Amino acid sequence: MRTTTRTHHRHFAPFALITSVTLLLAACGSGSNDSTGGTAQAAAKSDDGIPTTDVVSAIKKDAAAAGLLPSGVRSLTVAVSVGGTPPGTAYLSDGKTLTGQDLDFTNAVGNVLGIELRTEQASFEAILPALDSGKYDFGASNFGVTDERRKVIDFVTYINDGQGFATRADSKLSKITDLKQLCGLNVATGAGTTFEATLEENKKVCTDAGEKAYQVQTYSEQGAIWSSLQQGRSDIVMSTINGLRYAVAHQQGVKFLNEYHRLDVGFAFKKGTKLAPAFQAAVNKLIADGTYAKILKKWGTTGSAITKSQISPPELKD
Repeated sequence: MRTTTRTHHRHFAPFALITSVTLLLAACGSGSNDSTGGTAQAAAKSDDGIPTTDVVSAIKKDAAAAGLLPSGVRSLTVAVSVGGTPPGTAYLSDGKTLTGQDLDFTNAVGNVLGIELRTEQASFEAILPALDSGKYDFGASNFGVTDERRKVIDFVTYINDGQGFATRADSKLSKITDLKQLCGLNVATGAGTTFEATLEENKKVCTDAGEKAYQVQTYSEQGAIWSSLQQGRSDIVMSTINGLRYAVAHQQGVKFLNEYHRLDVGFAFKKGTKLAPAFQAAVNKLIADGTYAKILKKWGTTGSAITKSQISPPELKD
């Protein structure tokens, strides 16, 4: 079942596809600028810029991991946010087939556990609140693990990322190490993300310093974020490192500034879920047998690798 009407974006011209990069995803990884960015460019050379190598279907059920599932679990409903380009969840040119890094990890874990997965679409900001009601069994849309979220959500990590910044190529900004550098600027970001939370929580750094506060501009449509930057309504974009690097590699006139804050990323569950141990075991199985590395290579995010999955780890601190 689809819970969004935004699928028409897949018919846009190439520029629109580029500007729809996954800015609502709350954290996915990076590594060095050179290795991650370069790999992303290489991976984007297949089918409309979206890699289509099948690295999932051959995965077999692992009895040990599957044995950790609660009794009777045969299928689960996963919520994803759709509307971007690699590495986020998007449509292939047929307008029907969903693809993306989070989806590959989801399907890979599903195969390891031997369960059927029903994928439903939802806006990014709607997924986490819906977990508590039981509408979805888990969410897979690059959710960053923060201490605030851990109060109400359980996570099983599968990748590492951070918050980053990008701006127009003609900007004098070169690196953001302190949010006071944003004072007086308009900052575009995705609604309901860790980026919005970080920006809103720290607005006082400007007023405390006697400077004009920056303005946080939130968008639910990813393409609108880049349009706002390109048209001068916004001065800077805050989003995922992988998403920003992909965007910069595929459109002119913008530049990646830097990583700002690293975060683990995980599958999201209702607090107290009994599914977490099985999902953790499945991710660790994928890491051990080399499938994990193949998924990262496919999406150009090898610098985002983790060495083992964790259940709701503390938020990473810089």
